[in-house]
Amino acid sequence: MPNENLTIKAISAHPGAIGSGAAPEASYEVCKLIDTTTCIGCKACEIACLEWNGYEFRETTFDNTYQTMPDTEWNYWNLIRFSEHDNGDGTLSWLMRKDQCMHCADPGCLEACPADGAIVQYENGIVDFNEEHCIGCEYCVTGCPFNIPRLNPTTKKVFKCSLCSDRVGAGLEPACVKSCPTGCLHFGSKEDMKFEAEKRAKQLQHNGFEHAGVYDPKGVGGTHVIYVLHDERDPEKYSGLPANPTVPIMVRFWKHPLKWLGNIGLIFGVAGVLSHYIRFGPKDPSIRQEAKR
Repeated sequence: MPNENLTIKAISAHPGAIGSGAAPEASYEVCKLIDTTTCIGCKACEIACLEWNGYEFRETTFDNTYQTMPDTEWNYWNLIRFSEHDNGDGTLSWLMRKDQCMHCADPGCLEACPADGAIVQYENGIVDFNEEHCIGCEYCVTGCPFNIPRLNPTTKKVFKCSLCSDRVGAGLEPACVKSCPTGCLHFGSKEDMKFEAEKRAKQLQHNGFEHAGVYDPKGVGGTHVIYVLHDERDPEKYSGLPANPTVPIMVRFWKHPLKWLGNIGLIFGVAGVLSHYIRFGPKDPSIRQEAKR
Protein backbone atom coordinates (compact mmCIF):
# COMPACT_ATOMS: atom_id res chain seq x y z
CA MET A 1 0.00 0.00 0.00
CA PRO A 2 1.21 3.54 -0.70
CA ASN A 3 2.57 5.24 2.41
CA GLU A 4 0.02 7.85 3.50
CA ASN A 5 2.73 9.86 5.28
CA LEU A 6 4.59 10.58 2.04
CA THR A 7 3.59 12.79 -0.88
CA ILE A 8 3.17 10.93 -4.16
CA LYS A 9 4.94 12.38 -7.20
CA ALA A 10 4.07 9.83 -9.89
CA ILE A 11 1.89 6.71 -10.25
CA SER A 12 2.28 4.04 -12.89
CA ALA A 13 -0.31 4.10 -15.73
CA HIS A 14 -2.39 6.66 -13.83
CA PRO A 15 -4.47 8.90 -16.14
CA GLY A 16 -5.92 11.31 -13.57
CA ALA A 17 -4.65 13.79 -11.04
CA ILE A 18 -2.37 12.67 -8.24
CA GLY A 19 -3.30 13.50 -4.68
CA SER A 20 -1.78 12.47 -1.36
CA GLY A 21 -1.18 13.77 2.12
CA ALA A 22 2.28 14.88 3.12
CA ALA A 23 4.40 14.66 6.24
CA PRO A 24 7.25 17.02 7.11
CA GLU A 25 9.75 14.25 6.37
CA ALA A 26 8.69 14.27 2.70
CA SER A 27 9.70 17.89 2.11
CA TYR A 28 13.17 16.98 0.78
CA GLU A 29 14.74 14.25 -1.33
CA VAL A 30 16.21 11.43 0.72
CA CYS A 31 19.26 9.36 -0.13
CA LYS A 32 21.18 6.33 1.11
CA LEU A 33 24.96 6.57 0.82
CA ILE A 34 26.94 3.34 0.53
CA ASP A 35 30.68 3.65 1.07
CA THR A 36 32.05 0.49 -0.53
CA THR A 37 35.49 1.27 0.88
CA THR A 38 34.37 0.67 4.48
CA CYS A 39 32.05 -2.30 3.91
CA ILE A 40 33.37 -5.43 5.71
CA GLY A 41 30.79 -7.82 4.26
CA CYS A 42 29.27 -8.64 7.64
CA LYS A 43 25.76 -8.91 6.12
CA ALA A 44 24.04 -7.29 9.07
CA CYS A 45 22.10 -5.21 6.55
CA GLU A 46 20.80 -8.37 4.87
CA ILE A 47 19.43 -9.71 8.15
CA ALA A 48 17.93 -6.37 9.15
CA CYS A 49 16.13 -6.14 5.79
CA LEU A 50 14.65 -9.61 6.19
CA GLU A 51 13.54 -9.04 9.77
CA TRP A 52 11.95 -5.66 9.17
CA ASN A 53 10.04 -6.83 6.08
CA GLY A 54 8.87 -10.07 7.67
CA TYR A 55 10.79 -12.60 5.57
CA GLU A 56 12.54 -15.70 6.88
CA PHE A 57 16.26 -16.17 6.41
CA ARG A 58 16.71 -18.57 3.51
CA GLU A 59 19.10 -21.46 3.12
CA THR A 60 22.31 -20.09 1.66
CA THR A 61 23.89 -21.27 -1.60
CA PHE A 62 27.65 -21.63 -1.95
CA ASP A 63 29.00 -20.57 -5.35
CA ASN A 64 32.72 -20.13 -4.56
CA THR A 65 32.22 -16.62 -3.13
CA TYR A 66 31.21 -15.22 0.24
CA GLN A 67 27.84 -14.11 -1.10
CA THR A 68 24.81 -15.32 0.81
CA MET A 69 22.89 -15.96 -2.42
CA PRO A 70 23.86 -16.00 -6.09
CA ASP A 71 21.32 -13.20 -6.70
CA THR A 72 18.52 -11.20 -5.11
CA GLU A 73 15.05 -12.76 -4.95
CA TRP A 74 11.46 -11.60 -4.49
CA ASN A 75 11.87 -12.16 -0.74
CA TYR A 76 15.58 -11.24 -0.52
CA TRP A 77 15.89 -7.59 -1.55
CA ASN A 78 19.33 -6.75 -0.25
CA LEU A 79 22.54 -8.64 -1.11
CA ILE A 80 26.21 -7.96 -0.47
CA ARG A 81 28.00 -8.90 -3.67
CA PHE A 82 31.64 -10.02 -3.58
CA SER A 83 34.04 -9.89 -6.50
CA GLU A 84 37.80 -10.25 -6.94
CA HIS A 85 39.42 -7.85 -9.38
CA ASP A 86 42.84 -8.37 -10.95
CA ASN A 87 44.63 -5.04 -10.76
CA GLY A 88 47.04 -6.00 -13.53
CA ASP A 89 50.13 -5.65 -11.37
CA GLY A 90 49.98 -9.02 -9.66
CA THR A 91 47.66 -7.83 -6.90
CA LEU A 92 43.97 -8.39 -6.32
CA SER A 93 41.22 -6.09 -5.05
CA TRP A 94 38.37 -7.59 -3.08
CA LEU A 95 35.37 -5.45 -3.97
CA MET A 96 32.11 -5.60 -2.04
CA ARG A 97 28.90 -3.87 -3.05
CA LYS A 98 25.50 -3.70 -1.38
CA ASP A 99 23.02 -4.46 -4.15
CA GLN A 100 19.40 -3.29 -3.94
CA CYS A 101 16.96 -0.98 -5.73
CA MET A 102 18.63 2.31 -6.64
CA HIS A 103 15.42 4.39 -6.49
CA CYS A 104 16.09 6.27 -9.71
CA ALA A 105 14.90 9.83 -10.19
CA ASP A 106 13.70 8.67 -13.63
CA PRO A 107 12.52 5.12 -12.78
CA GLY A 108 12.32 2.75 -15.75
CA CYS A 109 10.12 0.35 -13.77
CA LEU A 110 7.41 2.98 -13.32
CA GLU A 111 7.79 4.12 -16.93
CA ALA A 112 7.22 0.57 -18.20
CA CYS A 113 4.44 -0.51 -15.83
CA PRO A 114 0.95 -0.71 -17.45
CA ALA A 115 -0.93 -1.36 -14.18
CA ASP A 116 -2.59 1.68 -12.58
CA GLY A 117 -1.17 2.22 -9.10
CA ALA A 118 1.22 -0.74 -9.06
CA ILE A 119 4.27 1.53 -8.72
CA VAL A 120 4.47 4.89 -6.97
CA GLN A 121 7.23 7.45 -6.75
CA TYR A 122 7.20 9.77 -3.77
CA GLU A 123 8.35 13.37 -3.78
CA ASN A 124 11.26 12.39 -1.54
CA GLY A 125 12.61 10.09 -4.28
CA ILE A 126 11.56 6.67 -2.98
CA VAL A 127 10.10 4.32 -5.61
CA ASP A 128 7.72 1.80 -4.05
CA PHE A 129 5.69 -1.15 -5.32
CA ASN A 130 2.02 -1.69 -4.47
CA GLU A 131 1.64 -5.43 -5.00
CA GLU A 132 -2.15 -5.29 -4.70
CA HIS A 133 -2.31 -3.67 -8.14
CA CYS A 134 0.52 -5.68 -9.75
CA ILE A 135 -0.62 -7.83 -12.70
CA GLY A 136 2.60 -9.87 -12.93
CA CYS A 137 3.49 -8.79 -16.47
CA GLU A 138 7.15 -8.13 -15.48
CA TYR A 139 7.39 -5.08 -17.73
CA CYS A 140 9.04 -3.36 -14.76
CA VAL A 141 11.86 -5.91 -15.03
CA THR A 142 12.33 -4.92 -18.67
CA GLY A 143 12.37 -1.23 -17.77
CA CYS A 144 14.90 -1.47 -14.95
CA PRO A 145 18.55 -0.95 -16.05
CA PHE A 146 19.77 -2.42 -12.74
CA ASN A 147 17.86 -5.74 -13.02
CA ILE A 148 16.17 -5.31 -9.64
CA PRO A 149 12.45 -6.29 -9.60
CA ARG A 150 11.76 -9.96 -8.84
CA LEU A 151 8.58 -11.99 -9.46
CA ASN A 152 7.06 -14.26 -6.83
CA PRO A 153 6.31 -17.37 -8.93
CA THR A 154 3.43 -18.36 -6.65
CA THR A 155 1.50 -15.11 -6.33
CA LYS A 156 2.69 -13.62 -9.66
CA LYS A 157 3.44 -10.34 -7.89
CA VAL A 158 6.68 -8.37 -8.20
CA PHE A 159 8.75 -7.17 -5.23
CA LYS A 160 11.83 -5.05 -4.53
CA CYS A 161 13.48 -2.87 -1.88
CA SER A 162 11.18 -0.05 -0.75
CA LEU A 163 13.97 1.93 0.98
CA CYS A 164 11.87 1.25 4.10
CA SER A 165 9.27 3.82 3.03
CA ASP A 166 7.24 2.93 6.14
CA ARG A 167 10.17 3.78 8.42
CA VAL A 168 11.12 6.89 6.45
CA GLY A 169 7.51 8.09 6.56
CA ALA A 170 7.71 7.84 10.36
CA GLY A 171 10.95 9.83 10.47
CA LEU A 172 13.26 6.82 10.88
CA GLU A 173 16.21 5.63 8.81
CA PRO A 174 16.04 2.38 6.77
CA ALA A 175 16.59 -0.85 8.72
CA CYS A 176 19.82 -1.70 6.86
CA VAL A 177 21.35 1.68 7.75
CA LYS A 178 20.36 1.23 11.39
CA SER A 179 22.14 -2.14 11.54
CA CYS A 180 25.46 -1.23 9.86
CA PRO A 181 28.36 -1.50 12.38
CA THR A 182 31.08 0.27 10.37
CA GLY A 183 29.46 3.47 9.17
CA CYS A 184 29.42 2.15 5.62
CA LEU A 185 25.77 3.18 5.29
CA HIS A 186 24.43 6.70 5.79
CA PHE A 187 20.97 8.18 5.28
CA GLY A 188 19.74 11.75 4.96
CA SER A 189 18.91 14.34 2.34
CA LYS A 190 20.26 13.87 -1.17
CA GLU A 191 22.16 17.12 -0.86
CA ASP A 192 23.85 16.12 2.40
CA MET A 193 24.68 12.59 1.26
CA LYS A 194 26.16 13.86 -2.01
CA PHE A 195 28.32 16.29 -0.01
CA GLU A 196 29.50 13.51 2.32
CA ALA A 197 30.21 11.21 -0.61
CA GLU A 198 32.30 13.81 -2.44
CA LYS A 199 34.20 14.55 0.77
CA ARG A 200 34.96 10.85 1.27
CA ALA A 201 36.07 10.47 -2.36
CA LYS A 202 38.53 13.35 -1.97
CA GLN A 203 39.87 11.75 1.20
CA LEU A 204 40.45 8.51 -0.68
CA GLN A 205 42.18 10.35 -3.52
CA HIS A 206 44.62 11.85 -1.02
CA ASN A 207 45.32 8.35 0.32
CA GLY A 208 46.35 6.61 -2.88
CA PHE A 209 43.03 5.96 -4.64
CA GLU A 210 43.40 8.64 -7.29
CA HIS A 211 40.33 7.52 -9.25
CA ALA A 212 37.95 7.33 -6.29
CA GLY A 213 34.60 8.92 -6.94
CA VAL A 214 30.83 8.94 -6.47
CA TYR A 215 28.38 6.79 -8.42
CA ASP A 216 25.19 8.78 -9.08
CA PRO A 217 24.39 8.01 -12.74
CA LYS A 218 22.86 10.80 -14.80
CA GLY A 219 21.29 8.43 -17.34
CA VAL A 220 18.42 7.76 -14.93
CA GLY A 221 18.33 11.31 -13.59
CA GLY A 222 20.50 10.40 -10.64
CA THR A 223 19.64 7.88 -7.94
CA HIS A 224 18.56 8.01 -4.31
CA VAL A 225 21.05 5.29 -3.46
CA ILE A 226 24.61 6.39 -4.26
CA TYR A 227 28.02 4.71 -3.90
CA VAL A 228 31.51 5.82 -3.03
CA LEU A 229 33.83 3.69 -5.20
CA HIS A 230 37.58 3.14 -5.07
CA ASP A 231 37.58 3.59 -8.85
CA GLU A 232 34.67 5.40 -10.49
CA ARG A 233 36.07 4.84 -14.01
CA ASP A 234 34.95 1.21 -14.11
CA PRO A 235 31.88 0.59 -11.92
CA GLU A 236 31.18 -2.69 -13.74
CA LYS A 237 33.99 -4.42 -11.86
CA TYR A 238 31.82 -4.00 -8.76
CA SER A 239 29.77 -7.08 -9.65
CA GLY A 240 28.33 -5.59 -12.81
CA LEU A 241 27.25 -2.14 -11.62
CA PRO A 242 26.19 -0.48 -14.93
CA ALA A 243 28.57 2.19 -16.21
CA ASN A 244 25.84 4.26 -17.87
CA PRO A 245 22.35 2.97 -16.96
CA THR A 246 19.41 4.35 -18.92
CA VAL A 247 15.77 3.44 -19.37
CA PRO A 248 15.61 1.09 -22.40
CA ILE A 249 14.72 2.93 -25.60
CA MET A 250 11.90 0.50 -26.42
CA VAL A 251 10.20 1.34 -23.11
CA ARG A 252 10.33 5.02 -24.01
CA PHE A 253 9.08 4.26 -27.52
CA TRP A 254 6.10 2.07 -26.73
CA LYS A 255 4.94 4.20 -23.79
CA HIS A 256 5.10 7.49 -25.73
CA PRO A 257 5.33 7.68 -29.57
CA LEU A 258 3.86 4.23 -30.19
CA LYS A 259 1.05 4.86 -27.73
CA TRP A 260 0.17 8.13 -29.42
CA LEU A 261 0.31 6.48 -32.84
CA GLY A 262 -2.10 3.84 -31.56
CA ASN A 263 -4.46 6.51 -30.27
CA ILE A 264 -4.28 8.35 -33.58
CA GLY A 265 -5.05 5.10 -35.41
CA LEU A 266 -8.04 4.53 -33.12
CA ILE A 267 -9.35 8.03 -33.82
CA PHE A 268 -9.06 7.51 -37.58
CA GLY A 269 -10.80 4.15 -37.24
CA VAL A 270 -13.73 5.64 -35.37
CA ALA A 271 -13.87 8.53 -37.86
CA GLY A 272 -13.96 6.04 -40.72
CA VAL A 273 -16.86 4.12 -39.17
CA LEU A 274 -18.82 7.32 -38.58
CA SER A 275 -18.12 8.52 -42.14
CA HIS A 276 -19.37 5.22 -43.56
CA TYR A 277 -22.49 5.41 -41.41
CA ILE A 278 -23.26 8.98 -42.48
CA ARG A 279 -22.67 8.21 -46.16
CA PHE A 280 -24.41 4.85 -46.50
CA GLY A 281 -26.59 4.67 -43.39
CA PRO A 282 -27.21 1.58 -41.25
CA LYS A 283 -27.30 -1.87 -42.77
CA ASP A 284 -30.79 -3.11 -43.67
CA PRO A 285 -31.33 -6.71 -42.42
CA SER A 286 -33.91 -7.35 -45.14
CA ILE A 287 -31.32 -6.64 -47.85
CA ARG A 288 -28.97 -9.16 -46.24
CA GLN A 289 -31.71 -11.80 -46.21
CA GLU A 290 -32.50 -11.15 -49.89
CA ALA A 291 -28.81 -11.55 -50.76
CA LYS A 292 -28.70 -14.96 -49.09
CA ARG A 293 -31.65 -16.19 -51.15
